[in-house]
Amino acid sequence: MAQRFGGKYSPTSRPPTPQNDDEPPAPRGAYDGARVDPAGARANVLFVPAIPLVFISLNDGAIGMTLGLVAAGMLTLAAWLLREGLRAESAYHARKVARRPAFPRKMAASLLTGLGVAVAAYKTDPGILAPALYCVAATVLHGVAFGIDPLKDKGMEGIDTFQQDRVARVVEEAEKYLGAMTDAVKRAGDRQVEARVERFQSTARDLFRTVEEDPRDLTGARKYMTVYLMGARDATIKFADIYARNHDAQARADYLALLDDLEKNFAARTTKMLQDDRSDLTVEIEVLRDRLQREGVRLD
Repeated sequence: MAQRFGGKYSPTSRPPTPQNDDEPPAPRGAYDGARVDPAGARANVLFVPAIPLVFISLNDGAIGMTLGLVAAGMLTLAAWLLREGLRAESAYHARKVARRPAFPRKMAASLLTGLGVAVAAYKTDPGILAPALYCVAATVLHGVAFGIDPLKDKGMEGIDTFQQDRVARVVEEAEKYLGAMTDAVKRAGDRQVEARVERFQSTARDLFRTVEEDPRDLTGARKYMTVYLMGARDATIKFADIYARNHDAQARADYLALLDDLEKNFAARTTKMLQDDRSDLTVEIEVLRDRLQREGVRLD
């Protein structure tokens, strides 16, 4: 279904107004922080080879059909693992503090691709040498084309892994609330409201990234990531149900006002946590200077 464009240069957008220093910053754009899905056509096209392989194998007898179906299943699983591995790698690079993927999906996809090609080759050329050569060639080419998974943690020096695990669980729960909001607001059928929800979600994810980088902030941000987001999800579901029935303008205005208040509170909490981090840095610098002066090091 076609959707009206609702960006910065849309005819329905309001012209920017000058702001004073005391006023809050301008609202974020609808696509601020948006990223292209790393699992694009280059990865999705790898689902295609399994389809003709299945149809070709149907008339090859019991053994040929079984080998063809096994090879097609391996290639399909490899394509799925590659897609998930690319997304996990993108999330890894998007964070300043991240652990390596628990399971190397991209490398497993390369190996499964090689095995799937080997089984398909064995179906038409029984033997050991030819399928083995095809397996090695396909595995190497797949690995060269898509690379390997991140093999080490990033930015984890000095971070309590127990606290990091707690943050990961809370962030996972918060992402479920955001996903439920996205699913619910689509039922309303209002593109501008959907864009407004996306902007709020970008602000909420800024808070998530700040807590991930410094797990000590979890105590102060936990209610934002659980209680407030749970309430936002419930309000979104109720708004979508009401607005889908009768397009109540007052309900729409109240819901947008709620998103405005939530976004301001989330942004203020993120700013406060960043200011606290800077204060901690200032204290560390002053302590180090005092120690250096006591040791007789002159600081100009």
